[in-house]
Amino acid sequence: MRRAVCPGSFDPVTAGHVDIFVRAAALYDEVVVAILHNPAKVGTFTVEERIGFIERALPEAIASCVRVEAFAGRLLVDVCREVGAEVLLKGLRGETDYAYEVPMALMNRHLSGVETVFLPGAPQFEHVSSSLVKEVARFGGDVSGLVPDEVRDALLARGDGGR
Repeated sequence: MRRAVCPGSFDPVTAGHVDIFVRAAALYDEVVVAILHNPAKVGTFTVEERIGFIERALPEAIASCVRVEAFAGRLLVDVCREVGAEVLLKGLRGETDYAYEVPMALMNRHLSGVETVFLPGAPQFEHVSSSLVKEVARFGGDVSGLVPDEVRDALLARGDGGR
């Protein structure tokens, strides 16, 4: 079985993330969306909320081959070993993401031999990031289409854009 790990904080999940999950599911038998939780940081949404948002945002056609789990207190390469994944899969929005991700990819390969595969993000989501979505929502901007509707509604209900 070909298994990939798609890591991130996903706080919150965006339409760009979901696009990457869908495209990854076409390439691998199973995609493990690994929510990396840093207990020292307070997220906008709880890990349980993030898991639910992602699971409910997945198109039904791929839901059976995408597993969403949270991991804390270990290296990403250890997560790959634990779930039996031979590859890390990362979506890239542009060259800034690439410059940030390449050193991590090289370190992960150095530590474990796990390769990183980069998927270019869809152009319509190139400007979308979790932090930017939260900032726009905090100031009353419309984030429809940038995040799943449930996430948009949760940000609006908070009233602070997820600070």
